[in-house]
Formats: sequence, C-alpha cells, structure tokens
Amino acid sequence: MSGRNPSRRRRQCAALPISRQGGEVRVMLVTSRETRRWVLPKGWVEKRCTPAAQAAREAFEEAGIRGRIGKVPLGRYGYAKRLADGTCLPVEVEVYALEVESLLDHWPEQDERERRWFTPAEAAEAVQEGDLGSLLLSLATPRAA
Repeated sequence: MSGRNPSRRRRQCAALPISRQGGEVRVMLVTSRETRRWVLPKGWVEKRCTPAAQAAREAFEEAGIRGRIGKVPLGRYGYAKRLADGTCLPVEVEVYALEVESLLDHWPEQDERERRWFTPAEAAEAVQEGDLGSLLLSLATPRAA
C-alpha cells in the first residue's frame, strides 16, 4: 500500500492568463500533455514559494507567459487527476489572475503543449471542469460599479 489517503484532496494552483484587447477580455488556455484537453497552466503547491508565485511559474513553463499575478485567488475548482497507475486523485485548484505582459517565443514546454486565446465564454465551453467553466464565465459578466 502506498500510504496515500485517496480521500484527502490535494492542492494545486493555476494561473488564469488574462489580456484586455480593445476593451474585450481574452483568456489563454493550454493543452494538457497527455489528454490534449484545454486547461489552465497549473501545478502542485510547493513549500518553497507562495501559491500565487507557483501559479506564475507554471504559466511561464507551460505557456511562455510573463505578467503580474494576483495575490488573492479568483476562485477554486475541483477535478479528478488521473495518475499513471490509472487511479484518480481528488484535487482542489486555487486560481490566480495573471495579467499578461508578454508572450515568449520560446519556453520550456512549447513542444509539449498548444496555447490559444479564447473569450471567457469560448474558454468555458472548451474546458471540462464545470466549476472552472463557471469561473471563466464570471469574467464575461460586467461588474457593478
């Protein structure tokens, strides 16, 4: 037995890359390496840095993005991560807004992933996690002043 508690929810952090182009909000998604699903750049929360800083690092490694990361999560969503042995692990993901300042031509995982800009509604339709889709749709809703 591995000693893992399969019911304990693990934590990941994700960057939600955002760009405002001509008053319109765009978000960037990347493909996962194995299933090629559209996802946010994300990774495991590590002890050596804050979840926000780790989310910014994942955006650089997975999508070649540099920008300003928010300090407080926009929201959270859960999903079941499939492990190499076929088991699924429950994961909770904290999502941090990342205001995109630059897109790199070369980055660590460029040969393993595709990146693409979406409107929030298109992104919500492209992802498979319902709570993430709801979070993306909330970006398209004008906020009251």
